[in-house]
Amino acid sequence: MKHERDVSLQTLRCVLAALALRASLASEAGGGYNLLGYGPLAHQAGGTSIAMGLDGFSGASNPAKLSFVNDRLDLDLLFFSPRRTIERTGTGTPFDFSSTSNNTLFLLPEAGYARKVAQNWSVGVALYGNGGLNTEFRDDTGIPETNGNPERCGDAAGNFLLGCGKLGFDLAQIIVAPTLSWQYTEGQSFGLSALIGHQRIKVYGFQALENISAHPEAVSNRGNDDAFGAGVRLGWFGRLLPWLDIGAAYSSRMYFQKFDRYRGLIADGGGFDIPQNIALGIAIRPARDWEVGLDIQRVFWGDIRALSNGVLNSLQDPENKPFGSKDGSGFNWVDRNSYRAGASYAVTPRLTLRAGATYGKRPVADSDSNSVTLNLFAPNPEWQVTAGGTWSRDTRNQLHLAVGYYVEKEFGGASATDAIGLGGVETSRPYVITLMLGWSRKW
Repeated sequence: MKHERDVSLQTLRCVLAALALRASLASEAGGGYNLLGYGPLAHQAGGTSIAMGLDGFSGASNPAKLSFVNDRLDLDLLFFSPRRTIERTGTGTPFDFSSTSNNTLFLLPEAGYARKVAQNWSVGVALYGNGGLNTEFRDDTGIPETNGNPERCGDAAGNFLLGCGKLGFDLAQIIVAPTLSWQYTEGQSFGLSALIGHQRIKVYGFQALENISAHPEAVSNRGNDDAFGAGVRLGWFGRLLPWLDIGAAYSSRMYFQKFDRYRGLIADGGGFDIPQNIALGIAIRPARDWEVGLDIQRVFWGDIRALSNGVLNSLQDPENKPFGSKDGSGFNWVDRNSYRAGASYAVTPRLTLRAGATYGKRPVADSDSNSVTLNLFAPNPEWQVTAGGTWSRDTRNQLHLAVGYYVEKEFGGASATDAIGLGGVETSRPYVITLMLGWSRKW
């Protein structure tokens, strides 16, 4: 049994690292944790929204589009259903097992409003969930005294990260974006959104990490912790030709208060800012009833230590780089591009159909032992496809529907246990479907 306990303590250092940052990863497509798109039109068109999709959610994509949106209110509800299984094999220990997350349905409401206040000025506000995560893995080894922190867990069986009891994260990111747009010349506009954000996190089952944390009292099972932050988004939009629109947007880093209750888990003392990003978009109308759009976005994940630090940092040098420190373990993410394409077709004056797709490489730098273990909990699918439509009941009311599918693709490779001579391979298999229902009111 002593040998198994020694193995537990070793494995704990690598496997636990996996969640130190998991707080923001919601199995999103396009290479990151942000939602695919915001608002009913973007959900239908694969998230394509920098130069197409004129609704009240301009502040969530390109605030300059608001100048070309008439007075309207947009509401929608996204049903997000992920299936996530993680597995470890090849260590020859009780920690070779798999577990499937219990939480498989989340409801994400959104709201957007737009109004013209003068000939060349428009205002609006968007409320949306930027991203988030809720995982809960209940499986354990089934063998007493296999946890990595007997002082906290007694003789309990170890969970996937060698803690005890349920293992999981619950993170939600919500942003309110009041927006102002100015049409400075015919067909062209500038826009500005203030980004006011709130994050809430809850972490449990990470007791094993306390042994290699800078703040062992602030690692796991501390209840909810809240943080507020802010940033800005700038945009430009141009209707350069009757059949051609171009847009560009820049979102600054959103600076947040640190998660004090989990400062011993999340790198940089609980710092979890939202990274800056830049995006370009084009929309073409090749025929009267058709519109086709393309977006390219780059997210600077590498700016955030909790995301960019390597998984092995705290495992290989717990004395100088413990969890929660400036150089503590993270997800080993790098800056990535994502690509979105969407199309809409007005079948009749009352019915418009839309479809789209998104592609983005996983932001993880590689699939070796410095990356895999943490990213089991952030299994970002690379492809997502969506389809849907808008039906106008009358001149003022519209109903929206969209379905989405995150193309399943296994992610895995050498476990962090390999770095301490135990070998082992870990894999994750994400599967996600979405359903969006929306309503719009025009004035």
